[in-house]
Amino acid sequence: MKRQIILLMTDTTRCDMLGCYGNADMRTPNLDRLAAEGLRYTNAYTCQPVCGPARSAIFTGTFPHSNGMVTNSIAMGDNVKTIGQRLSDNGVHCGYIGKWHLDGGDYFGNGRCPEGWDERYWYDMRCYLDELTDEERRLSRQSSTAYRDDMTAEFTYAHRCSDRALKFLDENSGEDFFLTVSYDEPHGPCLCPAPFNKMYDGVSMPKSENYADDLSKKPLMQQLWSGKGINADPESLHAPSDALALFLGCNSFADMEIGRVLDKIREKCPDALVIYTSDHGDMLGNHRLQMKNAVAYKEVANIPLLIKCGAKGVINAPASHIDIAPTVLDYMGVPVPKLLEGKSMVKQLRNPDVKINDVVFTEFTRYEVDHDGFGGLQPMRTATDGRFKLVLHLTDTDEFYDMQNDPAEVHNLINDENFAEQRDALHDKILQHMNDTRDLYRGYQWLCRPWRKTAAPTWENDDCTRQRENEEYEPRQLDYDTGLPMETAVRSKRHYDEKTSQ
Repeated sequence: MKRQIILLMTDTTRCDMLGCYGNADMRTPNLDRLAAEGLRYTNAYTCQPVCGPARSAIFTGTFPHSNGMVTNSIAMGDNVKTIGQRLSDNGVHCGYIGKWHLDGGDYFGNGRCPEGWDERYWYDMRCYLDELTDEERRLSRQSSTAYRDDMTAEFTYAHRCSDRALKFLDENSGEDFFLTVSYDEPHGPCLCPAPFNKMYDGVSMPKSENYADDLSKKPLMQQLWSGKGINADPESLHAPSDALALFLGCNSFADMEIGRVLDKIREKCPDALVIYTSDHGDMLGNHRLQMKNAVAYKEVANIPLLIKCGAKGVINAPASHIDIAPTVLDYMGVPVPKLLEGKSMVKQLRNPDVKINDVVFTEFTRYEVDHDGFGGLQPMRTATDGRFKLVLHLTDTDEFYDMQNDPAEVHNLINDENFAEQRDALHDKILQHMNDTRDLYRGYQWLCRPWRKTAAPTWENDDCTRQRENEEYEPRQLDYDTGLPMETAVRSKRHYDEKTSQ
């Protein structure tokens, strides 16, 4: 049997924007059918709720703090390899069609196919704009274009991405391959033709008590971010609007375009592994906030994840984007490098009872290097085990939620000693994760939080040397103290000091 994987992505899709996640108002028949054919994850998390950093984790298997893309419009490190590069170097054909957002350029990309992906199918957003006249470019960036009488599906980026995906599947169905189809939609400007442009007129998102969250016990950053929403009537934050209707309509339009690809997969590659996810969500007024930023609320961080692999069911255990790259490599029979920071999910795909993660992590550094605002620097590290969620804000108030009894994440329990054991356990997990992944921003400041009374700062932190280990593409790094190839990547500095003092 051929080993074939198709990864389908949308941009800014919340879980509750898919019917299969329980929102009866949403019209997403194609993704709902995909969910019925495979596995639906209820506790899957993005590694960072911002486009570029989120994608960097998906396609490298390393967290943004490791690969260098800690914000939009900053390129990954030159020595960072994507799964496309790793697979193609092992004889697997890789195609990438759609939004890339990983070259460090502007929102649209630079139009150049990166190493490891087939240039014949490459089609980032710069390629799309290059097909348009100057006037068409302007129209493509205006939401009002969706209401023009001459607006057609063929004008949209989504439709042109789907066309190229169909071509790839027609031409390569007889071989092993990894294909990514990455839609910009439903991200603004939310272009979609009739009837999608008005099909959600009068529709609101599901009711939640968090529209009335006064943010008084939340970080200052959230209070500033809320703007006029801090004093708004909660009902107004939940009210239908033209902007919301177009956004949801574009989401259903993206589902239709995905359906075209899924139909071709069923025709040409019926046994292929199919993955669907989104990079992050959008607050849409929940907690009085809009868009996304340094929060781990479910609206932006808990992303949809559907996988068609043979097994069927719902998985409630924690899952993470960081596990997609090792899963793809493992499924293709390519060894998973030591450098990758996630785990293969292949065993779980074959047996949904298998638990891959006890805890998953989300982070934030800043929104975009291009923008002075959006809160600027906002270092955040988060851990969730599915029941509890701890959110550390290095320069602000921390958060802790019991998501079983407070699914709306309104009541910040960070100072509630009744939950000290669970809170501190997740805190320890975050600190260990920061060390294990050589987090650029690790240090005693993350340990010494006001609520962790027994925490004592030390100059040495964990007192280890932690060198990069990438045997596939780089020579083995040298031990600073010997000049010889390091024997182990992680070494106790204390042990060396004791040894040399004897």
